[in-house]
Amino acid sequence: MTVTAQMARFALVGVVNTGTYYGFYLALLSVLPYLAAHVIAFALSMIGSFLLNSYFTYRTRPTWRKFLLFPLTNAANFVITTGGVWLLVDRAGFSSRYAPLVAAVAAIPITFVVSRAIMLRPDARPKAVERVR
Repeated sequence: MTVTAQMARFALVGVVNTGTYYGFYLALLSVLPYLAAHVIAFALSMIGSFLLNSYFTYRTRPTWRKFLLFPLTNAANFVITTGGVWLLVDRAGFSSRYAPLVAAVAAIPITFVVSRAIMLRPDARPKAVERVR
């Protein structure tokens, strides 16, 4: 599969993941402050994102190793979106209902590059070649 096809699939998974995140966020916003709702919704949607990216975007088998590394793909996304939500709501007076959607756009390219590196990484290192005497 070409990188372009992967980017298109990644974008589609991103739309689904953003919808999942936003649904969780709105549900949690009614009982939690916006930053707490953001953090929890982000963590929940990340599990779905891992599975969709494994099977659909990169067509690779999900493994525990990749699952444990997958949060690294979202570390930059988390920092950018959390900082963006805070800046938009507390500094720019933007609505806390829509700020996460705006902040998420800036994180997409970084997340794709890191995600691709982790998801296409071989699961095991090749065994060392024995020396012939």
